[in-house]
Amino acid sequence: MFPRNAENDIAKLQNYASVFAALGDETRLSLVSRLTSGRSHSISQLAEGSKITRQAVTKHLRVLEGVGLAHSTRNGREQLYHLDLRPFKDIEEYLRFVSEQWDEALSRLKSFVEDERK
Repeated sequence: MFPRNAENDIAKLQNYASVFAALGDETRLSLVSRLTSGRSHSISQLAEGSKITRQAVTKHLRVLEGVGLAHSTRNGREQLYHLDLRPFKDIEEYLRFVSEQWDEALSRLKSFVEDERK
């Protein structure tokens, strides 16, 4: 699943960390939720009904773009943003990998504890 190459591992972990950091902000997580509709949204549409300004929405969208979670296209005078699901699939793969490592560690711990009882 994950090639055992230290440089590759470090690069992947840095990428995952930046995606998790971007998603760790409540406003950005809200924007991601609004973008899950599958269609593109303008900054005005994303700011609508929110307490934050269009400028603040733009800054948060740039962070999401920076980690590959969102992409924009120009349509006339508007920037339209859409969600990119690929980073979520990478994160899912990473979380599955971590989960398997924990399962193995807990299994070893269980075996150790059971052996100590004997």
